[in-house]
Amino acid sequence: MSSNLFVLSGPSGVGKGTLREKALDGVKNLVYSISCTTRQPRDGEVDGVHYRFITHEKFQEDIKKDLFLEYAYVHSDFYGTLKADVIRELNAGNDVLLEIDVQGALQVRDKMPEAILIFIAPPSVEELEKRLRNRHTESEKALKIRLSNALKELELKDKYDYIIINDDLERASMELRKIIHEH
Repeated sequence: MSSNLFVLSGPSGVGKGTLREKALDGVKNLVYSISCTTRQPRDGEVDGVHYRFITHEKFQEDIKKDLFLEYAYVHSDFYGTLKADVIRELNAGNDVLLEIDVQGALQVRDKMPEAILIFIAPPSVEELEKRLRNRHTESEKALKIRLSNALKELELKDKYDYIIINDDLERASMELRKIIHEH
């Protein structure tokens, strides 16, 4: 049995993290790969658990060293997945799950065409805006940037293997778990 690389992505605020946690808690041999980012931690986020929080300078050095499987500049910060983390877990026989932005997912598809891409979509753009506003984590300017980016990202959903509409957490989490188990 070979290992699989699952890529979970979609617009900011669509509920990727909540869905991932609910659907995949206790799934055996599935490793969640922690991304690097240059953004500041939000309340409750822990370095090395939610993200690896690094400086812009360190991120640039790692790009030059070709250490990333994928990376993107999104919402005024860099986000990326370290190649070595993914390869190590796949070689150990584990499935790997990335929770990354759409730009990164398409880079992974180019480098690892066997990756299984799963797009999480909101029930509507209005609902997405409501979720982003209810997080209270961004300024109005940052919120507008995220919404503008979300519209562009939604146009790319057909490049994915699966699309899950996150309109009901129970149903969407069962759908995600089923996709993982089928592979």
